[in-house]
Order: sequence, then C-alpha cells, then structure tokens
Amino acid sequence: MVKTRQWLLAKKATDLPTYEGNNPNFKLTETELPDLKDDELLVKPIYLSNDPAQRGWISTEADPHRLYVPPVQEGKPMRARGLCEIIESKSSKHSKGDIVFANCGWSEDFVVPASECQPAPDLGNGLSRTLYLSAFGTTAMTAYFGLTEVANIKKEDIVVISGAAGATGSMCVQIAKKLVGCKRVIGIAGSDSKCKWVEKLGADVCLNYKSSSFAEDFRKKTTGPENFVDVYFDNVGGEILDLVLTRMARYGRIASCGAIANYNTTSDKATGLKNWFEVIQMRLQIKGFIVLDYMKDWPKATDILKNMLKEGKLEIEGGEHIVETKFEDIPKTWLMLFDGSNQGKLITALK
Repeated sequence: MVKTRQWLLAKKATDLPTYEGNNPNFKLTETELPDLKDDELLVKPIYLSNDPAQRGWISTEADPHRLYVPPVQEGKPMRARGLCEIIESKSSKHSKGDIVFANCGWSEDFVVPASECQPAPDLGNGLSRTLYLSAFGTTAMTAYFGLTEVANIKKEDIVVISGAAGATGSMCVQIAKKLVGCKRVIGIAGSDSKCKWVEKLGADVCLNYKSSSFAEDFRKKTTGPENFVDVYFDNVGGEILDLVLTRMARYGRIASCGAIANYNTTSDKATGLKNWFEVIQMRLQIKGFIVLDYMKDWPKATDILKNMLKEGKLEIEGGEHIVETKFEDIPKTWLMLFDGSNQGKLITALK
C-alpha cells in the first residue's frame, strides 16, 4: 500500500471556508491507498484546477438531488481535477510517466479508474500543458458554449461579461470579439489593472465594479436603445446582475453561468433581485447551463480555440495565474478565488 497525505472535508461550509484554527472545514490527514486493481492508475497531481464550482460541492445547503455532480461528503478528500503523472498503471491504455487529466482530489497520490482519465500529450511549440486547464480547459469550454449555444451571440450584438478577468470571463471576451466579431463587448472586472488587461484581450471597454462610480458608468455606456445590452454572460449574480437587468435590450439573452457573489453566504443572507420585472417587460430570456451538457462537442470547440491561437486571435499571456504551492497550502491557494487576487485561470502548481 501507498501512504499519502490528503485534505479532507471535515465539515461543510456556511460562509468562507477555513483550513486553520478551531473546527476548520478542511483537515490535513495521512492515509493508506488501496492496492491497484486492473484498469486502475496511481497518479500524482502536478497541477490542480481551482474552480468556484467546488464551493457549491461543500455547501451546507447543497441538495444532492439538485446538484449536477454529487456533493463532497464529510470525511472524504476534497474533490478537484488536475493534470497528473502516472506513477503506476494497470491499464493497457496508459503507461507510467504519462500525463493525464484526472479527478485526483486534494491528495498527494490518488487511485483512479483508467476509464475516467484523459491523455494530456505535449502541445508542442513550447506551449505549457497548463493550457489544458485554461485556454483549452473546462472554463474555456464554458465560455465557448455559453456564448455560442446558450446565448447564441451574433456579430450585431452588444455583449456584457462579468468576471471578465477570470478564467471563464477572459475567454468570453476573446470569443465574443475575436471569433464572433460582436459589435461591442463590455467587460466588468475588480480592479483598474484587470480592466486594462481585459481591454487588451479585446473588450471595447472594461469597468471596475469596485469603483464608486461603477453603476453610473455602466448606465452611461448602455444608455439608449442603440446601446442596450443584447447578451449578458453572468459569472457573478448578485447586485451586478440586478443592475444589468435594467440595461438589457428587448428580447435580450442572459447566459447564467455562476453566482460567485453569493457563494460564501447562506441563502437567507444572499443578495436578491429588485429588478425582476425587467425580465417581463423586456421579454428577456435567461438560461442557466452546465458545460458538461455539451461534452460531446468539446473536441470540436477545442479545435476552434487552437485555431484561434494559431491565427493570433487568442491571447494566452496573462491568462493563467499559476501559484507554486506546498501541499500543506492547497486550501490557501484555492481561497484566492474568492478574494479577487487572481487574474485568468487560477492553477495550483504543487512543489
């Protein structure tokens, strides 16, 4: 048997999760892994993906009958997806030393079914394999399908993207402007420096939601029928969603991807909507989606994004926030998702 360390979910979270002090949500432990069976792999995570969706998997309010994946159970390793090296293989399809995608969790070593791992071969041209977690990863697929399939964006559209400096939002900006060629793309981000980067990616303008004049600035950019918003890609929910509802064009479309504004609070304290009547009077279409619904088309979308990169239409510089992290500090890096300190895709590089 192999001894390994793991971060377990000690108790589900009601607010911002903790990993230190009394009664933390995450607990570091040591355990023995079971011996490999046929068609299983022993993998060692190299890079971990950090995703806001993980917060929903550990919520006290998570109803397993309504989640798109099962919640993490207390006493079990925190779930995560990552790029892993195969340490030992009992599969004819995978060899020792190969790099694969795997649901490896917050574990130094992990046993996974070979059927649930996908190869992550060298991308060539000096490109980092971490792009499998960013520009060609789940967040990129979320951006692509959320815009093209859920919101059905067109060239004549004015598009607003919240969380525009994040992993999904930054890809949305580039897909909307450089792939589809939308008339106007407005980003929303959390600092002036992030806004400058979003504009470099292709946004016509990006507004800092932490600015005291944000609401007024946003209204000015979206005043009058010719400037109303046709498509809103919503990563945050809360007060920003409520504001955008007042600026939507008639028959506007909203792709509802995330609600990070309320992830670390209970439902009775969450920010509600005051402008719901706008949905009725402007005949808006709001559609929630999960990117897993489009998995059969991921290879096609990946090819499109790779072609964008080849043609110089996809900016990858600055799109990854890779943090070298000791195993003991995995939760600390993950929590950066909620303080706004990351730009682009937040990736844990295990030392």
